[in-house]
Amino acid sequence: MANVRSVKDIENLRKKVMHAAATLFLTRGFNQTTVKEISAAAGVSTNTIFYEMKSKDEMLVELVMYVLEGQFQATAKMLNGITDDKILFYAAETTLQLHMAESSEYIRELYGAAYSLPKSTEYIQKTITGKLEEIFKEHLPHLETKDFYELEVASGGIMRGFMTIPCNMYFTMERKVRRYLETTLLVFRVPDEKINESITFVSQFDFTKIAADVIQSMIEELEKQTALI
Repeated sequence: MANVRSVKDIENLRKKVMHAAATLFLTRGFNQTTVKEISAAAGVSTNTIFYEMKSKDEMLVELVMYVLEGQFQATAKMLNGITDDKILFYAAETTLQLHMAESSEYIRELYGAAYSLPKSTEYIQKTITGKLEEIFKEHLPHLETKDFYELEVASGGIMRGFMTIPCNMYFTMERKVRRYLETTLLVFRVPDEKINESITFVSQFDFTKIAADVIQSMIEELEKQTALI
């Protein structure tokens, strides 16, 4: 009689696979990582991975959920006791994302895939639409959820564009952040004075260090969780 996995066994198996995949995606890149490498790191067969997880794209969706939540939590922790201004929070959180993408070509590739593949794009759009409505509804009270969805499509395209192009001696990180906030906040009809306030606000933080700390923390947490299974 074939072994029948319990619900707990299946959950632990998925966790092992996801933790292995996430660690490899973050340290080797999404495109470079193979299912065979994930199976070896997780200690399970490739057939099991295909049966339980279907594909790398499925794993990417779960990792996107993990990374976005990590961004939000890190921003909330950073701004705790400093400000409860929702627009400044948005400026800080998106600035953190730009710095995370710039910190490693693997991370840039991961974000690029997340904003390109259908399932991960759909997750991002649904998740961010809700957050945009929460942030900007007071500023744009006449808009409905469907309107914020359409604005997310626009602002998400801007984010993807800015993440894709690496900084250089002319297009510095400071210029990238400034231009990103100027263009994105205009989508939400934020007044010029508030846009300038947001740019000045984010300039006071060392986002290069914060981004590196967030990524390292996520990797360490994944390794810790894997060891506990």
